Formats: sequence, C-alpha cells, structure tokens
Amino acid sequence: MTVFDELKERGLLAQLTDEEEIKELINNGKAVFYIGFDPTADSLHVGHFMALCLMKRLQMAGNQPIALIGGGTAMIGDPSGRSDLRTMMTTEIIDHNCECFKKQMSRFIEFGEGKARMVNNAEWLRDLNYIEFIRDIGVHFSVNRMLTAECYRQRMEKGLSFLEFNYMIMQSYDFLQLYEKYGCNMQFGGDDQWSNMLGGTELIRRKLGKDAYAMTITLLLNSEGKKMGKTQKGAVWLDPEKTSPYEFYQYWRNVADADVIKCLKMLTFLPLEQIREMEVWKGSQLNQAKEILAYELTKMVHGAQEADKAQESARALFAGGMDAADMPSCQLTDADFRDGKIDILDILVKSGLTASRSEARRAVEQGGVTVDHEKISDMKTCYEPAQLTGEGIVVRRGKKNYKRVLY
Repeated sequence: MTVFDELKERGLLAQLTDEEEIKELINNGKAVFYIGFDPTADSLHVGHFMALCLMKRLQMAGNQPIALIGGGTAMIGDPSGRSDLRTMMTTEIIDHNCECFKKQMSRFIEFGEGKARMVNNAEWLRDLNYIEFIRDIGVHFSVNRMLTAECYRQRMEKGLSFLEFNYMIMQSYDFLQLYEKYGCNMQFGGDDQWSNMLGGTELIRRKLGKDAYAMTITLLLNSEGKKMGKTQKGAVWLDPEKTSPYEFYQYWRNVADADVIKCLKMLTFLPLEQIREMEVWKGSQLNQAKEILAYELTKMVHGAQEADKAQESARALFAGGMDAADMPSCQLTDADFRDGKIDILDILVKSGLTASRSEARRAVEQGGVTVDHEKISDMKTCYEPAQLTGEGIVVRRGKKNYKRVLY
C-alpha cells in the first residue's frame, strides 16, 4: 500500500486538487507541505491532534512538514465556523502562545536542518505596507467570489467586519510566501478551510504563472476534529498542567462506540491490518479497543510512563481499588466556601464534573452523584474544610467521571 492509499483508507483525505500530482509527490517523499496553527491559547488541544498526526505520518514517509504558526493572522482571527468576532489578543500574548506551541509540536515532529521547519507568519504579516499589499496581492481577489465562501456567508448573517474579511487574503499570502521562501508545494487544512486554501493556490498561479506548482488537500472531518477538543467541561488540552494524563486517557477511553475505529485509523500508528480486526469487535471487546486507543494516544502525547500510570489508575478505578492519591484532583480555597461550608452543587461545578449548578442539580436528582461511594440525594448536602483535608473526598458523577476534592 502506498502512503497516499494509506491516508485515504485511514479517512484522512477529503477534497483535493491535482490528485495524481499530489499522489506522486507524497508517495515519493517530495512534498513540502504546511499546516497552519493559530495561537489562540497557550496550549494545543485534541482538535489539533489530527493535523499533528498527519504531519508525523508524512514526515516518516520522507516528506517535509512546515508548521506555520499564525503569529500574524492571530491578530485578525479566522471567521471560519464563527458566529461572532474573536477576542483581540496582544502581541505579547500571541508570542507567548507561539513559544508554547513549539515545545508541544516537538513531541510529534522532528525539527532541524533538512527536516521539519517551524515558521511564524508574523515574519511577513506584521510589518506589511498596506497600500503595497493591496496593490500587489489584493488585485488578484474577487470580492464577489470571496462572499460565496462558506466561512463568510455564515458571518454575514450577524455582520462580517472588514478586519475578518482580510483573513482569506492573509492566509493565501502565507502560501505564496512559503512557496517562494521554502519551496512549499502543498497545503493541508480542515474542510472549513477549503475556500481559504483555494485562494492561496489561485494566488500563486495568478501571480507566478500557470506553471507554478501549488496544491491543496483538506483533512476529512477536521471540523469534527476541532469539536473533539471541546467537552461539556471545557477543552481537552495537550498540556499536562491543563489536562492531566489521566484525564486525557479517560477522554479517549470514553469515546462513543461509533467513533472508536475511526479514531484508531485517523490518530494512531497501529497497522491497518490490526485495526481491521477490531472492526468486528462488540461488547467487552469494543471496550478493549477503547483502551488501546486511549493508551496509544496518551503515550504519544505524554510518554509511555504516564500512559502506563493512567491505564493502571483507570482499571483500578473501574475495579473499585483505586488509590485516591492517583486520581485527578481539585483544590478548593477559602474563597470557595460560604459561611465555612460548600454545597455539593458547587463542588460538582468547581471540580469540573458539571458545567453549571443547574446541570449539577439534575445529576443529583437523577441519582448520578456519589461521595466516597455513597449516593447523594440531597442537593443541600454541605461540607466543611475539615472534611476535605488530608485525602479529601472522592466525588463521582456517573460511572466514569471522578475527582478527588481537597482543601
């Protein structure tokens, strides 16, 4: 099986331009490709995971990745999939986030001479001369055509700012710069990026001539991949300080039955032959497939030692023999108590087991909350600091979500 064929079987490719030429480049290790990451936070999350795995997979086949950090475009914000304007960030915050991305990406991609590159588009975007840019680049874009793009049509309903309208041109300009500076001949992105990516391909061909070599590929279900990064409790981060290795493991251990094989194909490096065997698994075997998925991804992000610990803790918890010290914890402070007490609803919210007090109330009413293995039926149940010292209390919501709550 060729590299290209494997990418297709794993469900990683959707729309393509120049499929035969793309196949030729990828299979022969001649692709110099980029994927962009806007530094809107100080950590990557699991929504970025598919892109990172793809970059690693293609680098292993001899192709050269470029990780483009959007230190310039982050000052505008991508309108794709948005119903409102993104919060503006300072250059200091953006630059800090860029540095955090670099450290995390190094776990997946090998950087260095002749290997992967990490490039920040602030290098050419922050100091642009606006008049020169519009004359040189803007002339190649049709406003009528831009307004047909899905990313803009969604925002037109609530109002699209001129600031955001520039995003497609900026992203297209990125591809031109990477093509000229580093010989980048291919770009990957999510299915919600298709219009922006075609803009870059078209810009290169219009500005440099029809023979200019530039192509686009979108990742299948990458918009779903972004949703993977969000849960009712917030984002699932790759930074262990934000999402512990145990919580990361549990996130993948709890994926829906319908998604486990898809995730194994897209995100792990297990042989397809092994994954095909799992496609017929049901019941307890399907739970085993989820354990394999959770272990492989936790090992990739946090290392084998943390993956082993997370798996052992999860199994011990399921069997009822987990040491509370190994469980993810929530540390309360004096500010969390009212008149020296905190009720179970606030505990559920502050521990992240529910997103709101109303959700916590429903969980208690439905009999889904226990503290130290005792079901809580009274939502007015309160705890004092003395009850939460030492090893604290073990709070469970449902069968799979636990937190050790301490003071």
